Amino acid sequence: MGENIGFIGLGLLGMPVAANLLQAGYALTVYNRTPEKAEPLVAQGALQAVRPADTVTTGGIVVTLVWDDEALEDVVKSEDFLERLGMGGIHVSMSTVSPDTGRKLADLHARHGSVYVEAPIFGRPEAAAARQLWIPIAGPKEAKERVRPLLEAMGAKGIFDFGEEAGSAVIVKLIGNFLIVSAARSLEEALGIAERGGVDPTAAVNMLTSTLFTAPIYQSYGKMIAEKSAAVSDSKIPQKDVGLLLSAAQSEQFPAPLASLLLDMLENGDRSRP
Repeated sequence: MGENIGFIGLGLLGMPVAANLLQAGYALTVYNRTPEKAEPLVAQGALQAVRPADTVTTGGIVVTLVWDDEALEDVVKSEDFLERLGMGGIHVSMSTVSPDTGRKLADLHARHGSVYVEAPIFGRPEAAAARQLWIPIAGPKEAKERVRPLLEAMGAKGIFDFGEEAGSAVIVKLIGNFLIVSAARSLEEALGIAERGGVDPTAAVNMLTSTLFTAPIYQSYGKMIAEKSAAVSDSKIPQKDVGLLLSAAQSEQFPAPLASLLLDMLENGDRSRP
């Protein structure tokens, strides 16, 4: 663990993931567009960079966990980033972006002698803190082997290999998020009908998620929705990711009517709710 790791993006998910690395004994240099967000990690021993390139060690590993395609491209194309990463360097992208962006950035890295590895995360911030993350991964074999211990230290409970082709792991992430959002939106509608009909939504979801729908997503989101502690469409993530999935489907000329309907419902907000 003597190798210094660069870490860019300290949002709700990036912060606990980076903290896991520090707790596992890794040396970190961190960067965030809002510098103040790095203070808790600096207090734990991380170094703070003033620009993305300053997190990079030539031939080393840098991790990004940023909001969207534009933010990721801004990092990769920022001054000295690729030049510093250099021959043998690995960029682990944990952001949920479009497959086209993944393929484009993989080609850009290859032209500079570095390697791009996709490793988007399934898991909420509390799952990251509990080291209960699921991570699909794609990229060159040797690079994946090198970063696997790092992903495990970040909190990966399981790592699933989807080959060497860039775009593959983010497709899995996008379809996974599509299924999660679909399930959560269905639960909102179903439990709303139950409550309107005089049925205790908590009792209904307890019965259904212990019998017919025992998947963790139904159980966790069902409980939150029944207790009115969360609604998936209150976040900006579902709209962004369903939009990315729909764009990916359209680029492959594959019909995706459910994704189109779901995106329309998310964009219309409360007007599409019962």
